[in-house]
Amino acid sequence: MNLQGIHHLTAISARIRENYRFYTRILGMRLVKRSVNQDDVSAYHLFYADARGTPGTDLTFFDWPVPPEQRGTRAITRTALRVAGREALSWWSEHLNEAGVTAGPLVEHDGRLRLDFEDPEGQRLTLIDDGAHGEAHPWERSPVPPAYQIRGLGPITMSVPDLRPTDVVLRQVLNMRLERQYAHPEHPRHTVYVYAMGPGGPGAELHVAEQPDLPPARPGAGGGHHVAFRAPDDHYEDWAERLRTMRVPNSGKVDRYWFRSLYFREPNGVLFELATDGPGFAVDEDEATLGETVILPPFLEPQRQTILAGLQPLDD
Repeated sequence: MNLQGIHHLTAISARIRENYRFYTRILGMRLVKRSVNQDDVSAYHLFYADARGTPGTDLTFFDWPVPPEQRGTRAITRTALRVAGREALSWWSEHLNEAGVTAGPLVEHDGRLRLDFEDPEGQRLTLIDDGAHGEAHPWERSPVPPAYQIRGLGPITMSVPDLRPTDVVLRQVLNMRLERQYAHPEHPRHTVYVYAMGPGGPGAELHVAEQPDLPPARPGAGGGHHVAFRAPDDHYEDWAERLRTMRVPNSGKVDRYWFRSLYFREPNGVLFELATDGPGFAVDEDEATLGETVILPPFLEPQRQTILAGLQPLDD
C-alpha cells in the first residue's frame, strides 16, 4: 500500500486579492475552485492548479488576516512547481523580473535545474525542470504560453530539528523510501533528506531538512499550513485503518466533497494529510467554468447567503 505523490500544498495568505492576482496573472495558474475553509467559513479557500484541477497540481490558500510567518524549523519551508526544461526556466527568469519579482539565479541543485523566488507575502517557491515527464494540461486562458506553464507540484520541503522520529513515520507508517541526501542550498551546513513515494520523481518526493539550530517557526501569512499526499481512492479505508492500528493520532475520516481526507501531525509537528484523487473538482462544476463562482459543499449550502456576505470580491 503506497502513496502516489504530492496531492496538494495548502498555505496561508493575509492578502487574498493580491494572492489571487499573483497566482493567476503572474504565475498563470488556473483558479479551479473558489470556496471557503470548511472549518472557518469566514475565510476563502482558493485552489490553483492546471486546466483540469488534476490531483498533484493544486496549490491552495486559506484567507486568514494573520501576521507574517516567523520562519524556522518544524514547518513547511518551500514549495516546488514543475516546468518543462531549461528554456522554460529561462523564460520564467525573464518573466518574473519583468513583473517585479526578485528571483535567484538559475542553478542546478540535487541534480535538477531550479529557480527560487517568493510571492508578495514571502511564500517560498521554486520552479524546477521536471524533464517534461508525464502528462500536462495547459490552461488556454493563461497569460503564460502553454509550453512554459506550471505543470504541477514538485517536491515539498519541510524542516525538522531532529530527523529520527519523522523518519520513522515516513518510512514505517507512510511507506516512503529514503533515496538520497544533499546539502541545503541556503544553509549548506544542514542536510536535506529525500523521501520518495509511489513512482518517485519530482512530483512524488518530500524533502526533509534537519536543522537543529533553528528556532521553531511561528505560523502565519506567507507560510505553509499542511502538505497532502495522494492516497488511491480504493485504499482510503485501508489508510484509515492503518493509522488506527498503528496508533497514530489523527482526525478520523473527513469528507471534503471533492476528495476524502485523513489528517495527522508527524512527530515534529508538521501537519500531514492523506487525500484521495476523487471525486475531483468537476463533481459540482462544469470543467469549462471551474473557479468562476463560489462553490460550497452540500452541507454548507443552507448558509450560502450568510457566507457570501462575509467574503470580499476577488475580481476587479
